Amino acid sequence: MTVLGSDGSYPGPGGACSGYLVRAAGHCTWLEAGPGTLANLQLHVPLEELDAVVVSHSHADHRSDLESLYVALRYFLGREKFPVYAPEGVREEMRGEHFDGTFDWRVVSGGQSAELGPARWTWRRTDHPVETLAARAEMEGRALGYSADTGPGWDLAELGEGLTLALVEASLPEEAEGSLQHLSARQAGAAGAAAGAERLLITHIAPGVDRSRARKEAAATFGASVEVAEVGRTWDI
Repeated sequence: MTVLGSDGSYPGPGGACSGYLVRAAGHCTWLEAGPGTLANLQLHVPLEELDAVVVSHSHADHRSDLESLYVALRYFLGREKFPVYAPEGVREEMRGEHFDGTFDWRVVSGGQSAELGPARWTWRRTDHPVETLAARAEMEGRALGYSADTGPGWDLAELGEGLTLALVEASLPEEAEGSLQHLSARQAGAAGAAAGAERLLITHIAPGVDRSRARKEAAATFGASVEVAEVGRTWDI
């Protein structure tokens, strides 16, 4: 899993919002299409080799680069029926010309599963103002668990046991808990511990939040070392 963007809700200076490249035995899935992530994606894989996109919800910081992907596929690469896995709200936001066959809309909801190449993906609805889907991607007994955006009213353990790597949002500093339907780093660490995750990587951190402090707060509740998502870095799962 390669981080393409990790800023929460809007991109900070030189940054990008949510985006991750998940590669499994040569199959390439772009998870979240936040602003700035399409450009970073192409540093790691050409668009001709991209196999699918998974988007968690309709908020712009998670899906806006679908617009640019559409332009690339439709007018420059000539690709049709490109698989986009997302809740209904994302498809609704992309009405009009985006229904010309360039995208193959595969609407998913909590509790559903699908095979994306050799990996099995499963979705669960989180605690967020619009329909938002956390995801588990599993292959050969190794599993990535992604919280997407969520408040504390949802439990990461709903993604199941045996998370090799938990990628969990940590938007807020501790003193801002409850101000938005997001997690703080402290809460992200506690969520990872409750789910029994082997490793924890925090992401979706708001610009201006001290990332070093966030890492320490998450580690204190996770009970082990925690890493912070950095653009361009790759984690083996």
